This record gives sequence, structure tokens and C-alpha cells, in this order.
Amino acid sequence: MMSGLYSIPLAGLKEGRYTYDFKIGDDFFETFEGSEIRKGDFNVNVTLDKRGTLLELKIDIDGEAEVVCDRCLGNFPMHLSSSNKLIIKLGNGWDDSDPEMITMPVDEHMLELSQYFYEYVHLALPIQRIHPDDRKGKSTCDPEMLKKLEEHEIGDKDSIDPRWEGLKRLK
Repeated sequence: MMSGLYSIPLAGLKEGRYTYDFKIGDDFFETFEGSEIRKGDFNVNVTLDKRGTLLELKIDIDGEAEVVCDRCLGNFPMHLSSSNKLIIKLGNGWDDSDPEMITMPVDEHMLELSQYFYEYVHLALPIQRIHPDDRKGKSTCDPEMLKKLEEHEIGDKDSIDPRWEGLKRLK
């Protein structure tokens, strides 16, 4: 883990609003084992609002990640952006059982955000990742792979499965 690189110092932080900017690159994702993203370039803007023993963070992430196309298995850059809110209460010890609010010890001097950045980027990934179409509406997927997929396609899309014929006779 890149300790300190994605941290906010809390010691001596007075009440008020603070802004921090971070840059996330390929080296960031390489530190997380099993990450879906291996290459990426993101700008992270963190707005911290400190009020007494409560820290409210607004984390905006914007950039591109190299992802694998679900259709042709080729890599392509995908734009991702997310805006997340993280509330931290200063208390006696660590407690992250509530997904809405994290409790951290009052005597903690640094707030490490790398795990949150990692999670927020991955949560911004869409379920289906397919090359975008070009301006003419044609797929930008690998044409060789699309050809191979067509070769392995089973049956005619318009033909009716013979198993349904028996059910039609019941009407």
C-alpha cells in the first residue's frame, strides 16, 4: 500500500472546509491484488468539512480506466466519474460496521483514503463493458473476434424452439 500518498493530515485541523487534490495512476491499481483495473488515470477532488467531532468528505473522481470489452475481449479506455460522500465520526476506536458512517479514534493523526478511492472507482464501473459505437453506429469491437463469434452462433434467431410447439397445442 502507498502509505501517506493518499492521506489527509488531521493533526491541528481546525473547523472549516478544506480541499485536497489527488492523482491516481497505474501504480495505484497495481498495489491492489485482484483489481479489475490495471491501468487508469484519475483526478480525485476531496472536500473535507470539519465540524466538531464530525468529518464530512465529498469525494469526486473523474478519469479513464482501461477495461476489457465483454464482447470481443479487447482493451479500451472507458471514462468513469463518481461523486461520493463519506462521513467520519471521531470516537473511541475504529468502527466501520455502519456503511453510512465510520468511527475512527480521536487521536488518529492521518486519514488514509486509498481504499475508499479504490472502491469508489470500481463501483463506478458499469456492469456491462462494451466498446462504444462509432459515429455511424457501427461497433468498434475487434472485427476478427466478432467474425469468430458469428461462426459459433447457434441457430436462427427467428426460428421457434420445437419444445414450444407442444405448449401451443394446449391453448
